[in-house]
Amino acid sequence: MVVNKRFYIIILSVIVLTGFLATSLIGYFVAKDSLTERLQQEMLPLTSDNIYSEIQRDLLQPLLISSLMANDVFVFDWVNGGEKDASKMTSYLAQIQKKYNTITAFFISEKSRLYYHPSGVLKKISEKHEDESWYFEAKKSRNPYVINIDRDTADVRRLSIFVNYRIEDKSGNFIGIIGVGLALQSVVELIENYQKRYGREIYFVNRQGEIMLRSSQYHAELHNENKAALSKAFVKILTSPSASSSFKTNNGSTLYLNSRLVPEFDWHLIVEQVNDPSSDRIETAFIINMAVALVISVIVLLLAHVAVRGYHERLESMATQDKLTGATSRQVFEFYFGQAVARCKRRDESLSLVLLDIDLFKLINDNYGHQAGDLVLTRIAQLIKSHVREEDIVCRWGGEEFLLLLTSCNLERARGITEIIRSAVAGLEFHFNNQVVRVTISAGLAEMQQSEAFAQVVERADHHLYEAKHAGRNCIKPDSDTDNETA
Repeated sequence: MVVNKRFYIIILSVIVLTGFLATSLIGYFVAKDSLTERLQQEMLPLTSDNIYSEIQRDLLQPLLISSLMANDVFVFDWVNGGEKDASKMTSYLAQIQKKYNTITAFFISEKSRLYYHPSGVLKKISEKHEDESWYFEAKKSRNPYVINIDRDTADVRRLSIFVNYRIEDKSGNFIGIIGVGLALQSVVELIENYQKRYGREIYFVNRQGEIMLRSSQYHAELHNENKAALSKAFVKILTSPSASSSFKTNNGSTLYLNSRLVPEFDWHLIVEQVNDPSSDRIETAFIINMAVALVISVIVLLLAHVAVRGYHERLESMATQDKLTGATSRQVFEFYFGQAVARCKRRDESLSLVLLDIDLFKLINDNYGHQAGDLVLTRIAQLIKSHVREEDIVCRWGGEEFLLLLTSCNLERARGITEIIRSAVAGLEFHFNNQVVRVTISAGLAEMQQSEAFAQVVERADHHLYEAKHAGRNCIKPDSDTDNETA
């Protein structure tokens, strides 16, 4: 019958666990697929759009500055006046640079093709020079301005973002290009700011998939390890103005990518995310569900065995602890002794036994009753425990006898501990029948010698306890002591 009950309980637990597992797995995969689709189709594109909007906003100031310069009456008057005094234009550009804190300001006249800069006239623009093609592209453009990234003419080591604003007179005749330059580092700082806010990797790539602009926290190692897969993803997402892709990395993570064309730079803004935080939460929920299912199944089994376990614990407690004092029982003390001996031998440490006996305890039982005797035993057991270490063993050895196992303790130290206990017991006061009753203890000490058996150590401690009793009680007798010691 017992076997059948256990069998049915196990079958029930398996059914419950299987049901939870199936339900949780279905919910987990459905939710994960839904979140992955949402990440690729909504969240990453939304981040790209937000960042693009902010890039346009951050470029608005230099655009406004360039627009004001292109419509400044001074520029028209100076050009119409024949560009006679170059210092006036360079001074004007220097004022713009200082006032708006740009890295440069410039003007190229269509009539003279001269490149004016705050530091002076730098050169004359020519169609023959390939690095000056940006001017002629801006000239041909139908847009009022063109943004390009190029080396600064005044400092070729510096890569800058230039706003090239077309200047036209009232008749629509092209006069030249004017504008300001921004340090590329400013855009890098913007990217890092975006990354902190959105918690995703952000960088720019050209149409060939080459990374042109990135932050200082760029995941170079991750990209290098997955270079082939990343190149395939770029081929897929760079062929359209906006697209998403994902692939498994070498370390098992999922890399999500979203691309958005930034026409001002002719670059693609890439928003990248390794794994999906929502997916991690789903996995956590799945694990929790599995844990709940396991707990429920375990509870079913535990309920069937709770009675057996309760009886087992009670029997174990009865076998290992003295019911009255809570001290270790004599039945298991020898087992603890064997463990302590092995540990002390391994560490090359001493081990001592102390056998304590309450003096004239029978008189307490006879004069005040067994309840009073039980109180004395309990109080003394508590006192002994309070003066020994947690790793030491306090055992109720007999009716009024306690045996102490002191590990990592030589005879001299054991004597000191025992003296403290003896003195503390002598200071106890008990009140029975309106009388103050004091008790004392006697003790015998023995330090274990090499290859000595348990019974031999206990016998020596008992022998010294006998000596203490005959020496007048309320004293301790160690192995090496032959003199009487009384309190």
